[in-house]
Amino acid sequence: MAPLNDAERITATACEWLAGQQVAMIECLQRLVDIDSNSYDKAGTDAVADVIVEWLEADGIEVTRTPRPDAGDILEARLEGDGSDAGAGHVLMMGHRDTVFPTGTVAERGFTRDGDTAFGPGVADMKSGLVLNIFVLRALKRVAPLPFPVRALFTADEEIGSRDGTAFIRQAASGARAVLNAEPGRISGNVVTGRKGGAAFLIEVTGKAAHSGVSHADGASAVEALARKIVKLHALTDYDGGVTTNVGLIEGGISRNTVAPSATAQLDTRFVTHQQRLDLLTAIEAIIAEEEVPGTRATIRQISGFLPMEPAMSEALFVRYRAQAERLGFHVEGEFTGGCSDAGTTASLGIPTLCGTGPVGAKMHTDEEYCRLETLVPRAQAVAATIIDLACEERGTA
Repeated sequence: MAPLNDAERITATACEWLAGQQVAMIECLQRLVDIDSNSYDKAGTDAVADVIVEWLEADGIEVTRTPRPDAGDILEARLEGDGSDAGAGHVLMMGHRDTVFPTGTVAERGFTRDGDTAFGPGVADMKSGLVLNIFVLRALKRVAPLPFPVRALFTADEEIGSRDGTAFIRQAASGARAVLNAEPGRISGNVVTGRKGGAAFLIEVTGKAAHSGVSHADGASAVEALARKIVKLHALTDYDGGVTTNVGLIEGGISRNTVAPSATAQLDTRFVTHQQRLDLLTAIEAIIAEEEVPGTRATIRQISGFLPMEPAMSEALFVRYRAQAERLGFHVEGEFTGGCSDAGTTASLGIPTLCGTGPVGAKMHTDEEYCRLETLVPRAQAVAATIIDLACEERGTA
């Protein structure tokens, strides 16, 4: 690729093609939204995968499908490029096919539209982001090959912590020069340049049962021990530092008049930096190890987690994306959010990562979730233009 003129020409060609795809993008979005794909619904997430494979292979785009026994299959689409600059790494786009909504939601309230606003389960988070990535791939397929590969990963369990998907994300991102994660754009129109990390834990406490009236002193209350630990765990919250801890679920005991022999709790934690994460884990482990009530014992197990996306990992890529957006006629800023995403995984690997590159949406995870359809094309154009602009990076023309 000649440094600048070819990049401008290729960008113009890709953006012109995308400009004519609004209707097709909306049709694709409706088809995806009208498939139930809860994280635990393998059949549903795989049905979404079937449609994505159908669309991409129809355009001659290579797709590798990795069957998974207990989660939705993993899809990775590839445009190999001409190989002239492959040594500097590929570009990876990411998106997840699962939603938080239970199977059967589509029958109750599927895709609907009111002017330029679309509604439906997962319409913003993140079926519209899947559509965007698909159409960016299709646009790039129609122009001269880039000097490096472009890949797109479609996972199926992000909403439950990417328990199965994280290993595939790490593998797909290895050696990448940039990652663009198509989570929904903020209601402000901004992209996401920083995210909190988070981890969820299961705490289990064992004690000794006893009759609460006849032999109270013979018992060891797991409920009391858990309650004391909860107070200490919640005291780790530091609003100024952006660290929060929350025990949101508790269970325990067998009856009102029995000293509880067991109790469990689920703990949610959020943090801004990797160091905060390490410090928090150390403090939590110390609290769990302490014997709050003689005769009780507690254990803790992490059940899901996301690493933080620290703003430093998005700065340079955001500058590039914003410049392309300005050329396309819309202004965008970077925004920090307390929510977690797979972008934290790639940022933690030291790879420049930008999140929230999908179409603009809001009220995610609710019955009122919506996507602004007029943002489908320009946001896809901005991603395509940013990827093409990265072809100039090693030539000093960016």
